[in-house]
Amino acid sequence: MSRRNGSDRPGMKGPAGYLAGLSPLGPSQRQLRVGEEVRRVLAELFARTTFRDPDLADATVTVTEVRLSPDFKHATVFVARLGRSDIDTLLPALKRVAPWLRTQMSHKLRLRVAPELHFQPDTTLDYAMHMDSLLKSPDVKRDLDEEDEPDADKKDDSEN
Repeated sequence: MSRRNGSDRPGMKGPAGYLAGLSPLGPSQRQLRVGEEVRRVLAELFARTTFRDPDLADATVTVTEVRLSPDFKHATVFVARLGRSDIDTLLPALKRVAPWLRTQMSHKLRLRVAPELHFQPDTTLDYAMHMDSLLKSPDVKRDLDEEDEPDADKKDDSEN
C-alpha cells in the first residue's frame, strides 16, 4: 500500500526526501540497474558518434557513473575526459547535445520516460591522484618512518 507522501519505502519522510532522492537506504536495485544501462548506452553513443559541435568533435569523453532520481526523470551523468583534466570546458557542449542524446537513448532503452540528462565532472580520478601524491611526499614518508621506529623500540625493550 502506498503511503500518503508517495513513498513505498520506509525511512522516507515527506515528499522532499522522495524528490531529492535522499533515502537513508540508498538507491534501489532498479535505480542501480537502469543507471548502469543508461551509462552503457551513453558510453556507446560517445564512442560511435562524431559530433558536429567543435568542442566535442575531437574530445574523448568517458561516462564513469550515472545516478538516477527515484522517479527516473533525472539522470546525473558523471563524465571524465581522457588525457586531460579540463572537463569543465566540455560541460556547456554536453548540455547543448543533451536533448539529442536523450532522444537516442530513448530509442535504445525501454523506459516509460527517458531521463533528463545533467552532466557533472567526475573528480574521483583527480582526487585519487592528489592523495597518491600526498602519500608519496617526503613529509608523509618521514612521518610514517617515525611511526615505524617506536614499534621497533618496543620490541627491543620487550626482548630485554
